[in-house]
Amino acid sequence: MIRLVRVQKFQVALVCQHGGFARLLPAGTHWLWPNETLYTYSRGTLLDKPPIDLPVLLTYPAVAAELDVIDVADNELVLQYENGQFQRVLGRGRWPFWQGVRQFTYQRVDLSKLTIPADIDLQSLLPQPLGAYVRTFVVEAHEQGVLFIDWAFSQVLNPGTYHFWKNNTAVQVQKVDMRQQQLEVSGQEILTRDKATLRVSFFIQYRVVDVLKALVDNKEHERQLYVLMQLALRAYIGNQTLDQLLETKSSLADDVIRHSLDAAASIGVDLRGGGLRDVILPGDMRDILNQVLMAEKKAQANTIMRREETASTRSLLNTARLMEENDMLWKLKEMEYVEKIAEKVSSISVSGSGQLLEQLKGLLGTAKN
Repeated sequence: MIRLVRVQKFQVALVCQHGGFARLLPAGTHWLWPNETLYTYSRGTLLDKPPIDLPVLLTYPAVAAELDVIDVADNELVLQYENGQFQRVLGRGRWPFWQGVRQFTYQRVDLSKLTIPADIDLQSLLPQPLGAYVRTFVVEAHEQGVLFIDWAFSQVLNPGTYHFWKNNTAVQVQKVDMRQQQLEVSGQEILTRDKATLRVSFFIQYRVVDVLKALVDNKEHERQLYVLMQLALRAYIGNQTLDQLLETKSSLADDVIRHSLDAAASIGVDLRGGGLRDVILPGDMRDILNQVLMAEKKAQANTIMRREETASTRSLLNTARLMEENDMLWKLKEMEYVEKIAEKVSSISVSGSGQLLEQLKGLLGTAKN
């Protein structure tokens, strides 16, 4: 049965018969035969599911004239815009759009190149919809980076965000922290010049100042710095006796750093400071040193005691000489003794003749002969 169909304004319709294309219908009223099928589309939209193969459909001039067909190669992207506003990303393949109503413009991108054109607004297109096609590297404010393309050095990257197209080209960014850092060299067992075994812990503060030397000219600069400080520490301690080391350990860090500056600069590192954290002696060596220390302290104590005894004896001798030459001092000394006795006893009983002081002198045995 013949039927009447209407194609609305801003629409277009395909009529197919027996699985093949029959005709194209513009807006308006049309009659269809019973064996005809109608497919209606809005103008300005994508013909994403054509009723027959697109290459076959495009062989009809009437259809080809109504379609904008965008062909995207394997190494390309096409960005679709309408009135300057982004619409969609077109990947590889054929993209047919019905003409009319909406006017599209297209920007073609070559993915075989790494650099993203400056006129592409990545701020609004990331992370979607371009996230699947873009690789992003972030260099923080306290970092510097080195860009390698196909494993070869390309450039130094300052703090910022960097975008590159995803393709078969290898892109790598290595970063290094430019702030001051600290490295621990701990648990080092080292022989002194007199064959004493020590366990030493040392720390060094440093800062990377040349990112090219640290990341391009050298591999694993942190590991190299660790070995450098380890060898410098061993060389310094190995040339010192145990007594020398214990006496000069406060200056050890300065000496080790001073002798390591040139080697550290060759890996792009500036040494800022450091220190000796621990010096641990074996148990038997520690006992011997404690015994030596105790003997030294005892000798010092004996010397001090003898010196004080000599000074006290000399003072008594001088006092005795003065008292022998001066009766008034003798009397004062007697009164001092009486005062001291009075502090210690509650009462004193004296009897017999004689003066009180003479009796006390006889009692105390302090009478002057």
